[in-house]
Amino acid sequence: MPAFTYFCPPMYLKKLSVLNFKNYEEAKLELSSQINCFLGPNGGGKTNLLDAIFYLAFCKSFFNPSDSQLIKYDQGFFVVEGEFEKKGEMEKIYCGLKKGQKKQFKRNKKQYEKLAEHIGLVPLVMISPSDSDLINEGSDIRRRFLDLIISQYDRKYLNELILYNRALSQRNRLLKKFMETRRFDEASLELWDEHLIKHGTPIHEARREFIEKFLPLFQKNYEFISQQKEKVELLYQSQLDEGNFSNILKEKREKDRRMTYSTVGVHKDDLQFNIEGMPLKKFGSQGQQKTFLLALKLAQAEFLKEEKQIPPILLLDDIYDKLDENRVSRLMEIVRRDWFGQVFISDTHLDRLPKLFDQLKTEYKAFSVNKGEVEIV
Repeated sequence: MPAFTYFCPPMYLKKLSVLNFKNYEEAKLELSSQINCFLGPNGGGKTNLLDAIFYLAFCKSFFNPSDSQLIKYDQGFFVVEGEFEKKGEMEKIYCGLKKGQKKQFKRNKKQYEKLAEHIGLVPLVMISPSDSDLINEGSDIRRRFLDLIISQYDRKYLNELILYNRALSQRNRLLKKFMETRRFDEASLELWDEHLIKHGTPIHEARREFIEKFLPLFQKNYEFISQQKEKVELLYQSQLDEGNFSNILKEKREKDRRMTYSTVGVHKDDLQFNIEGMPLKKFGSQGQQKTFLLALKLAQAEFLKEEKQIPPILLLDDIYDKLDENRVSRLMEIVRRDWFGQVFISDTHLDRLPKLFDQLKTEYKAFSVNKGEVEIV
């Protein structure tokens, strides 16, 4: 394969430092603007470094729903800091959390009033073995996939999503109160119906518009990785397609009273994954499922590049766990395209990735990671 000159992305992470984060007491890394490899045994802390980078982009962990679980077991706080270069200028992102206190998230030493203001400033895509949950688990995982992408380029969508979830929580609380007090107040419920309609309708429209744009990119990536001609589909399923949202809420009002929670709305949306017109979960082979998931994430990166005009940072966690050598080689060929920015990859083998990138004549930086200690190779 001919030598390849990797371009310098307009935004990349120059320095990463963590303090009392997961299994790390302290670590400071100076990173390549291109490809960075975290190499070492399972449980050493490779994935935790990727998660720290994810945290700098999304103000939360990819793996842990509770921030307090990120604090090293014998400590009372954690800090994650990143120094980014963005179009020639430096940006510092800081996050700190003390037990029992509200976390602080700052950009260039200025604290955010709302964390939602930060989402989208660091475009990022994570590819992880846990992506199989998109196929095997419930609809909430697939909605999260949608929300993570759309929120990075559509600030209005994120705001609507936050307001919708607040209204949904209040409506559900009211339905439970009706059961406890054995008293039903239709006017109070209709007030929260109005909020669901106001914020849910634009969410539905944004999701449908996204799928229409995203599907061709996904299908193109699937075909390239698999080198097969199978027809793959993403079908967006929403109760709002069945009619007017207001009418649907009225029709389900009695059911909501019995169930004591809201049974209709965009919080019930789902994505159906098909291969050759059949459900992927039931009829797709293991190889087809792996390729489907990888194509989803690669299309996500390409889509964000087009929307943000900044190649997203790519995190690849333990890719050899889910992919064979041939698919990894195809993946690396895609990664070297200019719609990717900086890349971080973890692997349990110390020499497998360095050999691959040496063969591809691609610039990279390798780090040995073990027991919460990081050293450059």
